[in-house]
Amino acid sequence: MVDGGRIPALFAGLCDDAAVFPPGLAPLPDAVVAHDDHVSAWYAGLVGPLVVAATALGELAGVLGDREVPLPVAVTLPGGPAQLDGVLEAVAGLPVKLDALEIAVPDGIGPDELLAAISAVTAPVFVEIPRDDRRVPLLTALSGTGHRAKFRTGGVRADLYPDEAELAAAVRAAVEAGVPFKATAGLHHALRNTDPETGFEQHGFLNLMLATDAVLTGGDAEAALAERDGAVVAGRLRGLEPERAVAARAGFTSFGTCSITDPLTELAGLGLLEAPRGEA
Repeated sequence: MVDGGRIPALFAGLCDDAAVFPPGLAPLPDAVVAHDDHVSAWYAGLVGPLVVAATALGELAGVLGDREVPLPVAVTLPGGPAQLDGVLEAVAGLPVKLDALEIAVPDGIGPDELLAAISAVTAPVFVEIPRDDRRVPLLTALSGTGHRAKFRTGGVRADLYPDEAELAAAVRAAVEAGVPFKATAGLHHALRNTDPETGFEQHGFLNLMLATDAVLTGGDAEAALAERDGAVVAGRLRGLEPERAVAARAGFTSFGTCSITDPLTELAGLGLLEAPRGEA
């Protein structure tokens, strides 16, 4: 799998650059400069778009100025479809490439109303799936539409982290509906871990990849999410046949991270990728 200086296909575009969001909270001008550095580096193949909030598009206009090379962005709409027209109008006037929209589902909006609101959008749409009984109806409604799902896997409080059973059920529901998904929040490490400062039980992004494969192949997704042994996780990923690797990544498209270099370093530490000579 490892080819020095190249990103294996299993990890291509895995890391969406969420530097401006907690806990990173990078100032937007710094985040843009850092993103440009990332996509110019040897590990550029690992990096997805810069994630920005709808409310930051005005500031982004000032940061980008008359930039010539469009900045790939994913825009979050925490206010739901009500923000959509304003976002599309703002993006049209910016030197950006809109890679995705990430739309929350406010209380009171059903699947039919949501789908109608995003029906004319040509960019990929990730619908943030609530952690309640709306999950399955929303995923069912998204099936076959080309739209995608977004799951929150953590946050600033312990209760914002779904346990293994809940997250496995969410992955299973998405896979069974044929809806690709991304994840965001709380995936600070490659492996399942207990945060030493907060005591929070945190999911690993590689565990989530293995859980997706487990659902696809009839395995134990909960056990995959619970595994903490790096050698075991890395070994299972190395052992994925090409078609299984492709299927797993078609299901689990990416995750948001406030640090691109942290997952890069952890993947290298597990022997899953290798920097070219002369690069750290």
